[in-house]
Amino acid sequence: MMIERFQLLRNVGQFNSVSEGAHLPLTRLNLIYAENGRGKTTLATILKSLSTGDSAAVMERRRLGSNNPPHIIIALAGQSDAIFQNGSWSFTEPDVVVFDDAFVAANVCSGMAIETAHKQNLHELILGAQGVLLNAALQKHVVAVEEHNRALRQKSDAIPAGARGPLTVDRFCGLALDPDIDAKLETARRNLAAAKSADAVRSRAEFLALSLPAFDMDAIDTLLARTLPDLEADAAARVRDHLRRLGKGGEAWVGEGMGRVASVSADRTGEVCPFCAQDLAGSLLIGHYQAYFSEAYNALKRAITHVGQGINTTHGGDAPAAFERSVRVASENREFWKTFTDIPAVEVDTAAIARDWSAAREAVLTVLRAKAAAPLEAMSLSTEARTAIDRHHEHREAISMLSNTLLARNDAIGVVREKASGANVATLSSDLEKLTAVKARHETATAVLCDDYLSEKASKAKTEKQRTAARAALDQYRKDIFPAYETAINDYLARFNAGFRLGSVTSVNNRGGSSATYNVLINNVEVALTGDGGPSFKNTLSAGDRNTLALAFFFASLNQDARLANKLVVIDDPMTSLDEHRRLTTIQEMQRLYDRVSQMVVLSHSKPFLCSIWESADKATRSAMRIARDGRGSKLATWDIRQDSVTQHDRRHQLVRHYIRTGDDANEREVAAALRPILEAFMRVAHPERFPPGSLLGPFIDVCRQRHGRADEVLSPGDTAELRALLDYANRFHHDSNPAWETAVVNDQELLDFATRTLNFAR
Repeated sequence: MMIERFQLLRNVGQFNSVSEGAHLPLTRLNLIYAENGRGKTTLATILKSLSTGDSAAVMERRRLGSNNPPHIIIALAGQSDAIFQNGSWSFTEPDVVVFDDAFVAANVCSGMAIETAHKQNLHELILGAQGVLLNAALQKHVVAVEEHNRALRQKSDAIPAGARGPLTVDRFCGLALDPDIDAKLETARRNLAAAKSADAVRSRAEFLALSLPAFDMDAIDTLLARTLPDLEADAAARVRDHLRRLGKGGEAWVGEGMGRVASVSADRTGEVCPFCAQDLAGSLLIGHYQAYFSEAYNALKRAITHVGQGINTTHGGDAPAAFERSVRVASENREFWKTFTDIPAVEVDTAAIARDWSAAREAVLTVLRAKAAAPLEAMSLSTEARTAIDRHHEHREAISMLSNTLLARNDAIGVVREKASGANVATLSSDLEKLTAVKARHETATAVLCDDYLSEKASKAKTEKQRTAARAALDQYRKDIFPAYETAINDYLARFNAGFRLGSVTSVNNRGGSSATYNVLINNVEVALTGDGGPSFKNTLSAGDRNTLALAFFFASLNQDARLANKLVVIDDPMTSLDEHRRLTTIQEMQRLYDRVSQMVVLSHSKPFLCSIWESADKATRSAMRIARDGRGSKLATWDIRQDSVTQHDRRHQLVRHYIRTGDDANEREVAAALRPILEAFMRVAHPERFPPGSLLGPFIDVCRQRHGRADEVLSPGDTAELRALLDYANRFHHDSNPAWETAVVNDQELLDFATRTLNFAR
């Protein structure tokens, strides 16, 4: 995480209503200078409260005389502002870590006394955030498992025993959802029913075809349309007119007479009219009479009679009753077989079919009777007759489709018979029971109960796994962390030039909880933390030693933090009570730490200390501000740290001159590290327009080389080459140009040469 700015500091400490800081952006490294009592500790406390959520720490610093509680807004990069209002933070940021007097008092000692609370806090500090969280997680998981067990018992009892049958709750709730369960249940029920009724299944008939006879409309229409086209139209008309005048029965009467005429003479010689005894030899109609009542005419009448008789036979008599009987048999078969397999419903309105069938039959017979009475008359079915026939044919089509469907189920009936013949009723009953349980398991009400139970069970399993992992991790962590922490502490104490070390850093359990204990080693002699009259922590370590130990604790704990790269580290006046000879090593350790964290804020009342950090920091990621007096309060303001760094430049010159003059090797590494800043400071003065603040010597040398021999030449080729050589040597002792700068070898003769050349160059 990173802080972008202090947006608002109101009614807290010395800050009355400070919003000027909103325009002062914070970078990765932020140096804040303030005189004592201006508000450094207030800022550190605010940031610690943001980390821990301890609102009391902020409320305790409510500005004296203010009628309103503290109100704080801190702008964070990439997320919402952190706001303290009405006594609490809008959210906390645990990635903030703070070193201040409170850290010393909590983890090392209060004054000169080490209390039980110090050891307990140190234990958590040694464990670090990871260890503390592991321990808390373990306890949390233990409690959670117990809660899961109680919940599982309650949720198990809520599942109806009748629904799960003989199955345990776990087996019942573990039954998987089957999207085809209804179909499978139906199949299982049918299989069991068939097995129990195997004899009846074996003897029961399959489906037979159902059908309704059709009316041959083409034949009927053709018959009704037949006449005697071989007769002349006018003769046929006269014959019809004559017959019409004869009245009812005239045609038959004439036909009988024509038969008598034909019997008298085949060639009409001497023929006489059987009605009036006149000679027929000259009659024009007699030939037509003979043709009209020829064999073709008789054949037509026979055809009409034959069709009518066929319709009576096919569509009348027992045909309707036989059809109704076949439908009844199909319905009875369907009622039997539907228990064992899918059979479509036999929904046939036989009464409606009989009515429509009878109407169609009578309509056809009526027109045939008319045709038989007047064979030479061209006739056709009426619209009503055709409608009746169409309705009958619609019934016929529906019956045909039903018949095909029923016949198609005969194969399934055969399968039912085959399965029933060798089925095991007990096995089928067991299968049905299991499927019934699956169905019951996923009924809405039961499914909710089972899902709730399984969810709880899965949560318990997950918690148990987490508990096991947390216990193993914590055990291993404890086993490894204390020796590693002891090593890290002593490593930092060595870097800080402390005259003591720690020994036997271990974890102990007591009534007050886990705590840490250690011994102080001075001249390889163990000094107890507490003692009666003899050497002990309080009478062997100075205030500077105790502060050094606290810094070592702090840095060592950060080394173990897996989230170190995400941390905002706040260091409040680390030089308090530190000896001067530890200043450089403290700065160096802060530099190492700065490269490993997300952001660092250093507060101090020492300008030289902050200037030293500034000079050695990355120019692109550093910023400086100060807490200035604002009437009776304080405010955040810009700090031109470069102006305060001028005296540091003077000290470097003095350091190098002293080394050249005396040859004192006590500070030779500092002398080597001072050469590059001297060159940079000189270039800022000698060439301010070409080497402004923040510039680097490497690019500057490149510019000098490009301008050799030109009117705007900066340095001569000789001076450029000399500056390059001096810089190459000086870079060996700076972290940004040499990763091994701390261990770079310092040779007295070489250093004397480059120190002398550097001062000569920078004149």
